[in-house]
Amino acid sequence: MIHSSRAQTWCRGQVTSIVRALSVALTLGAAAALFAAPAEPEGTFSIVARDPSTGELGMAVQSKALATGSRTITIKGGVAAIAHQSQSNPMYGTLGLELLGAGMSPQQALDLMLRGDEGRDTRQVAIVDAAGRTAVWTGSAALDWKGHRCGGNFCAQGNILTGPEVVQAIASTFEKSTGHLAERMLAALDAGQAAGGDARGTQAAAIVVAKPLAGSAGFGDRVIDLRVDDSRAPLVELRRLLNLFRSRQLVADATARLAEKKLPAAAEAAQAAREKSPENDEAWVVWAATELAAGRKASALEALRRAIELNPGNRRQLPKNRNLESLWGDPEFKRIMGP
Repeated sequence: MIHSSRAQTWCRGQVTSIVRALSVALTLGAAAALFAAPAEPEGTFSIVARDPSTGELGMAVQSKALATGSRTITIKGGVAAIAHQSQSNPMYGTLGLELLGAGMSPQQALDLMLRGDEGRDTRQVAIVDAAGRTAVWTGSAALDWKGHRCGGNFCAQGNILTGPEVVQAIASTFEKSTGHLAERMLAALDAGQAAGGDARGTQAAAIVVAKPLAGSAGFGDRVIDLRVDDSRAPLVELRRLLNLFRSRQLVADATARLAEKKLPAAAEAAQAAREKSPENDEAWVVWAATELAAGRKASALEALRRAIELNPGNRRQLPKNRNLESLWGDPEFKRIMGP
């Protein structure tokens, strides 16, 4: 009897969730009918993916369209990553998360949304959920070349491409890659671009990775959220930003190891931070701190010179850095800091 009562409560909860999701669908559908303006075709290639070892969900995209990352990505850690492109309709993101959260599979959610969208033939939509299940749609009126390919824990898709080899390159590169999800997705986009990419050229790119409670200080779900809105080489710039992000993570690790008096580990992390992003002034500062802790003052001072070249604001901050306290009275340190 107790089990039966629990089952009834669970069923009522599921019904309530689905009704709420359908209410959102009706609201969004009505709003779209009243306010939707014709969207311009948006040539785009992208990948949505899941890392089963970490539970991360992600999407990476490139397009010859300004700020493509602002309107083609919907993602929620622990739920799904959803790409909505071609003539992008954000309904697929907002409603898709509601339907998936109510217990639908990606295919069930996509089928329901397509039935309610009069512009379905112009859309391209892909979903990967937290279980690695996928669903994808490429409308017949999306501009050629258009198509998609899904595999284990990912979907690759694109429109207005130079040919099918673009999506094939994205998919095969992702399948063969290892490492962090963000780097794997970006490598896949690089391969798609090398295969021809957007037939109109390049302009914008973005990458987002999400996981529950993985955001800053344990709040939110954004592991990585980087965008290049306007660039002649957006994937190159996106790679630079991702490397800078990883370098800053390594700086934080090196700083923590210094505080723990674990000098070899601190030095290793600081060196990796410099190599990952030589333009990151913070990496040079923490490298100076590890060199100073190892008794190599001259090397530490040289690293501080580089940090100031990269960011003159360090002249105000370094005299307050406790890891450099033994240098505060040093004449050469004072000279480097300036008046």
